[in-house]
Amino acid sequence: MQQEFSFSDRDFDRVRKVVYDHAGIHLAESKQNLVYNRLARRLRALGFEDFQSYLDYVEGVGKEEEFTHLINAITTNLTFFFREVHHFEFLQQELFPALMKKNADTKKVRIWSAGCSTGEEPYSLAICVKESFPAGWDVRVDASDLDTNVIETGKTGVYNIDALKGVSPERVKRWFLRGSGANAGMVKVKPELKEVIRFQQVNLMNDWPWTEPFDLIFCRNVVIYFDKPTQQRLFGRYYQQLKPDGHLFIGHSESLYKVSDQFKLLGKTIYQKI
Repeated sequence: MQQEFSFSDRDFDRVRKVVYDHAGIHLAESKQNLVYNRLARRLRALGFEDFQSYLDYVEGVGKEEEFTHLINAITTNLTFFFREVHHFEFLQQELFPALMKKNADTKKVRIWSAGCSTGEEPYSLAICVKESFPAGWDVRVDASDLDTNVIETGKTGVYNIDALKGVSPERVKRWFLRGSGANAGMVKVKPELKEVIRFQQVNLMNDWPWTEPFDLIFCRNVVIYFDKPTQQRLFGRYYQQLKPDGHLFIGHSESLYKVSDQFKLLGKTIYQKI
């Protein structure tokens, strides 16, 4: 099929370099058609006639603003509430009770959802927090992502009801408001969950905005986009950002094998800082 814009291997290599240099994301050769289809929309929107001119713009005067649009266009965000439910069961059955004993003097717990996508993960964490910790505890979930569009979705807290597949009817009733009329088929998280979460854009490759360490970090289905050297640097930084004996949760298809020896595996992609 005739392409609207010429997109050479050299153009694709330029995209790969920009994305890797600035976001640490490694684009495989197999992603060339996906990149073309996603970025062609940006060329139309900005009035460029070819990828070479667009990439000159990205690397030049439009660098700061357009880079965000480029990343938003090519990253894929697929998630739902209580994805990999065993992680949340571990939180409520083992880790949260242990933290209530460990942090009894400060009554403070800090959680980071890194690569939070559209917000289903941090809201699932917030539900577990609300169901587990008694009044008087200061528990916060910091939710971050590189994609500004998904951050805005998270802040809004409105989802298609399909995102709640597998969530018990009791939890749906307790923590969500069902839409009606034009909003039928949609749900909105209750305000008390929003109070627990702070959403913000963070590039994992840049400086992080937090000074205090975290008790636990969720970084699930994120590092699959990174090559091994980038993963090694990132997990080394997570190690530094965690409290002693802090916990790290990664995705079911991910592993720290030959990536980091600073964590011990507890099982089911749950790790503890050594």
